[in-house]
Amino acid sequence: MAGGVSSSVDCSELEIPLARRQMNIQPDPFAGAPDAALLVAFANGDGQAARHLTARLLPRVLAQATRMLGNATEAEDVAQDAMMRLWKVAPDWRQGEAQVRTWLYRVVANLCTDRLRKRRSGVSLDQVAEPVDQTLSAAEQMQTNARMQALSEALAQLPERQAQAVALRHLEGLPNPEIAQIMDISVRSVESLTARGKRALADIMAGRKAELGYDGD
Repeated sequence: MAGGVSSSVDCSELEIPLARRQMNIQPDPFAGAPDAALLVAFANGDGQAARHLTARLLPRVLAQATRMLGNATEAEDVAQDAMMRLWKVAPDWRQGEAQVRTWLYRVVANLCTDRLRKRRSGVSLDQVAEPVDQTLSAAEQMQTNARMQALSEALAQLPERQAQAVALRHLEGLPNPEIAQIMDISVRSVESLTARGKRALADIMAGRKAELGYDGD
């Protein structure tokens, strides 16, 4: 029929675009965007970019601080402090010169090291963080907390750079080249610090293996 819609048109082709218009779905402009691009967008006044970057980085830095300090309250303080420092440098950030994650890891490592240094001066410790795995039994939770406490106390006894290197390598699982960037030293220096730190930790923890349940490990 003249002026009518051809019967050959597949109406299913119209369903998805129509549904999108009805639901007002907008593509996420920041999905998959590099950290540096989000940081620059935040510096230019885009709050959505800041929310994306916070959701991406805050859990990482909080976990890093918790593993280094073994203390929930202190870790939250460090994570918040590190993110605030990131927002402050955002206006001067130059893409391509550094990785945001590497810069942030360095800040968190330094802040944690400062707190570990204060512990050596006799600053008291708060309650250790609860383990992430809430399926553990009460006894397992107590043992996990005790191990975190012991490791944190042992790290506090190491020289600062050794503590940083050991934490980044063996708690964060970062590769030596990235640790070298974070600590602004050579890869060989990272290897040396890590080796010496591991030996020192082993000596410090040697007398507590049975207490911490490591005899069978």
